Amino acid sequence: MASVGIIGSGAAGLTAAIALARRGFDVTVIGKGFKNTNSYLAQAGIAFPILDGDSPKAHVLDTIRAGKYLNDEEVVWSVISKASGAYDFLTSIGVEFETSETEGGHSFHRVFTIRNETGKHVMKVLHMAAKEAGVHFVEGFAEELAVREGEACGAFLEGELMKFDATVIATGGFASLFKYTAGSPLNVGLLIGDAILKGAPSRDLEFVQFHPTGYMGKSGVKLISEAVRGAGAKLVTEDGERFVNELSTRDIVARAIYKQMKAGKRVFLDATSIEDFRKSFPQIYAFLMKDGIDPSRDLIPVSPIAHYTIGGIAVDLWYRTALKNLYAVGEAMSNGFHGANRLASNSLLECIVSGLEVARTIARDKPRCREAKEPGYHGYELGDVESLRQLLWEKAGIVRSAKTLEEGLRELEGIGADPRLKLLAKGLLECALAREESRGSHYREDFPATRKAFERPSFFDGRCHL
Repeated sequence: MASVGIIGSGAAGLTAAIALARRGFDVTVIGKGFKNTNSYLAQAGIAFPILDGDSPKAHVLDTIRAGKYLNDEEVVWSVISKASGAYDFLTSIGVEFETSETEGGHSFHRVFTIRNETGKHVMKVLHMAAKEAGVHFVEGFAEELAVREGEACGAFLEGELMKFDATVIATGGFASLFKYTAGSPLNVGLLIGDAILKGAPSRDLEFVQFHPTGYMGKSGVKLISEAVRGAGAKLVTEDGERFVNELSTRDIVARAIYKQMKAGKRVFLDATSIEDFRKSFPQIYAFLMKDGIDPSRDLIPVSPIAHYTIGGIAVDLWYRTALKNLYAVGEAMSNGFHGANRLASNSLLECIVSGLEVARTIARDKPRCREAKEPGYHGYELGDVESLRQLLWEKAGIVRSAKTLEEGLRELEGIGADPRLKLLAKGLLECALAREESRGSHYREDFPATRKAFERPSFFDGRCHL
C-alpha cells in the first residue's frame, strides 16, 4: 500500500486525506489540528454555481473579471466545472448548508453558508470523516521537506524523517508574513519557501489580497466578514460619509479605505441597519460585544489587513509541482485560478476541488519513493520573523512603488531570519517590482494603470521571471 503524507490539516488537506484513504492509500496528516487552520476561521462560505438561474459559465466570468484577466481560463473552467461534485462530496459526509448569499464580485447568490461560521462547521465534519476513513493524524510542525535529486520522499518533523511515497503540501498561504492579519499565525509560508529552495518554483507571489474590514480588537486582529456588507452594512468615515460601493471587489474596497486613512480619517462599518445581527453573525457579534461594541447601535472601526496570498508553489492542472512525488493544494499552491485577485468564497471551493483532484492524480501517478540515501536535514531556526512581517507590511503592502520595494529588498538582506522565509519575501518583493502595472490586488502608485504587456503570470525560482 502506497503511503501519502499530507502536511496541513485545513480543508484542502483533509479533503485530500479522505479521498486518498477511500482509494486505499495509507494516509497521514501532519498538522497542529484543524482548529488552528485558516479554513476553520473562514466565516462566509463556499461558492457553488448550482442554483436555478445560475450557471458555471456565469461563475467563470465573475472569477475572471475579479482576477483582472490574469486567470488561467482552463484552470478556472476545470475548478468551477467540478463545483457540483465538491458540493455533493460535502453534503455526503454530513455538511448541511443553511442559506446562500451574495458577496462582492458575484452576480448571483451562490455563496453557501452556515451561520457565517462556515469554516468551523465544515472543518468539524471533514475531521470526523477523515478519522472514520482511517486517516492517521500526527500533531506537530513539519519544518522541512525531504528532497533528494529532485524527488520528494517525505518531511522532517522535529528533525526526524517521516518517509512517504507521495507528499502533499496543504499548509495554507503566507499572509502571516505580514504584520496585520486575522489568519492563523502558523501561515508564514515556510514550506513554500522550502519548496522554492529545493527546486519547485512559485507563481504570482506579488498578488496578496488585503481584506478591507479587519478589526483591531483587544484580543488581537479579527475579521469582519464580507457577508456583513452583503447584508447591508455601509462603510463610512468619521464624518458619516460613504465613499465606496461596499460590494466592489476586495482590492477596490481595501484601497478606498486605505486612501481615507492616509488622509487622516477613521473608517467604520455601519451595520445598524442589519436586523438581528447576533443571529446572522454570532461569531462577530461575540467578539465585538466582548470589546464593548454593540453592532446594532455602534459603528465598528475597521482597517484593511493581509488576508489571502494568491501566489504559492506553482502546480499544473493536476496539482503536481516541479519536484517528483510532491503535490500542493489549497492556498499553498498557485495555478492561475484566482488571477490577480481572488473572488470572495472561491478559496474554500478551490480547497475542496484541489483536495479531491489531487487524490485522483496520485491514484493515476502511483508514486513510489525510491530507496535512496536519506536527504539532508538543515535544522534552520525561524529567527527574526517579526522584522520580516514589519518589512512586508511597510514595503509591499496595499499600495506599493519602486521606491518602497527597492528599500524592502535592501533591508531584507540585514534581517536574521530563516533563509527560506527570506527567499519567499524576496520573491514577493522582486516580482512586485518587476510588475510595472496595477492589476487586482497588486497596486503600484507609480504605475496606476493596467498594462496589456503584463497580462501574464510571474514565476520565482530564486529570481523573478515575468
